[in-house]
Amino acid sequence: MLDLAKVKKLAEWPRLRAELEKTVQSVLGAIPKVRIELQTKTVDELQYSGYVRRRINYFVSEWERVSAWLFVPDHKEEMPGILCCHQEAPQGKDESAGLEGEPLMAFAQHYAELGYVTLAPDCITAGDRVSSGLDAYDTKNFYKDNPKMSAMGKMLVDHICAIDVLCEAKKVDSARIGVVGHSLGGHNALFLAAFDERVQACAASCSFTQFATDKKAERWAAPDGFVYMPLLRDAIKKGDYPFDWEHIIALMAPSPTLIIAAQDDEIYGHVEGCEKAVRMAQSVYKLLGAQDALDIYTHDDGHCMTVESLQAADEWLERWL
Repeated sequence: MLDLAKVKKLAEWPRLRAELEKTVQSVLGAIPKVRIELQTKTVDELQYSGYVRRRINYFVSEWERVSAWLFVPDHKEEMPGILCCHQEAPQGKDESAGLEGEPLMAFAQHYAELGYVTLAPDCITAGDRVSSGLDAYDTKNFYKDNPKMSAMGKMLVDHICAIDVLCEAKKVDSARIGVVGHSLGGHNALFLAAFDERVQACAASCSFTQFATDKKAERWAAPDGFVYMPLLRDAIKKGDYPFDWEHIIALMAPSPTLIIAAQDDEIYGHVEGCEKAVRMAQSVYKLLGAQDALDIYTHDDGHCMTVESLQAADEWLERWL
């Protein structure tokens, strides 16, 4: 595993970054190299006070179309865009759109009201993408159809397509693209920002603790349910990881990144693992002259989005987009 503290010279980082990216991709599994033609279609739209909400769909693979909510504020041009990644809610994108679920998770509606173009798609196994006969977040059928991929890799590919959709949307300034997410949405936001340089700002809430100190690290390669990265299974058994979360954050550098973590997160334990990962990745941000572009905000309210943490994300995205 690469020791980020040993990266002392700027000239060393491009080679080490390429090696690190290759290592992470080897765990993510096969990722298509050819981008699909989106063929984005609008199914319907509704006008609200200050914005229009559109139901759209687009291709993410040769045979698969994804449904999403696109919010476009009124009377503005060249607006920044934000991809809103949903948490482990069965309804997927509908919670991000404010149609049901936790109000503080209605990122797409919230940021549209603040003047951003927002996009909220379903990730695999959620919303309109739940497999027939299976519960939400059961990846059994996904792995039958995609034995060489991982769910984490597939979500990355799908979210890269979502950024394509945002960049092509009218009124969007494609040079100002952000991503926000909580829990599962936070994992997706971090991986996306690590592998898609178009992401200019990221806010990820309650998303991880370091593999090395995670008392439930097997969650990342569980035998059933939502199986993130099966190729991480042997590493978890041995306690010898090819990469950790500080490496994902380092791959995001110098893109502005806000990590939001909870002191008593009932899912990921205490906040120390997040703080340590941020400190370790900070060495790369400093090397790139972007030490102010990585920060961590902590709270004491467990695995949830709070009014204060949402405000911290708002301020971060406004600052950098």
